[in-house]
Amino acid sequence: MSAVLNAPWIARQTSDLLAQRGHAWLLQGPSGLGQYELALSLVSAWLCEKPTPQGACSECPSCHAVAVRTHADLAILMPETVMIELGWPLSEKAQDEIDKKNRKPSKEIRVEAMRDAVEFAQRTDARGRGKAVMVFPAERMNTITANTLLKTLEEPPGDVRFVLASEAAHMLLPTIRSRCLAHTMKWPVADEALNWLSLQGVQPSVAMALLRSAGGRPNDVLRQAETGLSPEWWAALPQAMRQGDARHLSELSPAQAIDALQKLCHDLMLRQTGAEPRFFDPSHLPPSKANAAVLPDWFKRLMQAARTAEHPFNAGLMLEALTADAQQTLLFKG
Repeated sequence: MSAVLNAPWIARQTSDLLAQRGHAWLLQGPSGLGQYELALSLVSAWLCEKPTPQGACSECPSCHAVAVRTHADLAILMPETVMIELGWPLSEKAQDEIDKKNRKPSKEIRVEAMRDAVEFAQRTDARGRGKAVMVFPAERMNTITANTLLKTLEEPPGDVRFVLASEAAHMLLPTIRSRCLAHTMKWPVADEALNWLSLQGVQPSVAMALLRSAGGRPNDVLRQAETGLSPEWWAALPQAMRQGDARHLSELSPAQAIDALQKLCHDLMLRQTGAEPRFFDPSHLPPSKANAAVLPDWFKRLMQAARTAEHPFNAGLMLEALTADAQQTLLFKG
């Protein structure tokens, strides 16, 4: 399981939720707060043979089965792209279709997978601890898939529990939200996050700088550290964009570049209103005389670019286009 499961803020939320009754939870909040990790912690505890008020024992055969992704009483519903990224096996049929190049892995939770999960919920459990269904990210269900889940979520057969984890809960159908107990993810305290990041091998000075660039989200810091984004790189980003230096983005994927530029745009808009920047040190932001409409328009273009960022026609050209757009915005004198 992910090291984030051991984070103290995830452990506290796990014990809090286990102390409450409910057959369906909706974990909601901004990205990077550990929705996936908390959901996995919950289903592990529900299925554990020796659970404690704090969660799963991590030692019993059930916990081992969850850890190696083979638990017979656990159904995982994710987009196929996410399942592959997180190491969860696809169904034999889906894997065969992808291996034979009949189709690409889905970015949505497929209705076929949901129908399998509904059938799974109706079967008798194999280990005597009930069954669990985990959906992440839940906002990747389309309307048909969500409606397929709806009746089972409302009237679950037997001893089955659900956890839906979302980074954009507002995109879920109101009928889905109304049938779940909602839990808003808790933000970790800065000192707690820094101590935990140090235990993960991130140097304190690096962790402190990257924690700001990650908007206070510790598991995003881990991702940034793994991709080699240093505090110095982050501090130099605004000026590099103002100079039109596309080489500064060359080590990033288009999706990562867009995320970084959205944070820059966000902080420039905050500064424009007199507020404190969130992701950058104020001294690192370039001077800008852009009028009130230019920055929001740039943010909209970045949002549009994000829709094709995972599979751009040419990643290098996209990074150059993103840099040119950033430079034009930062040098605007209207």
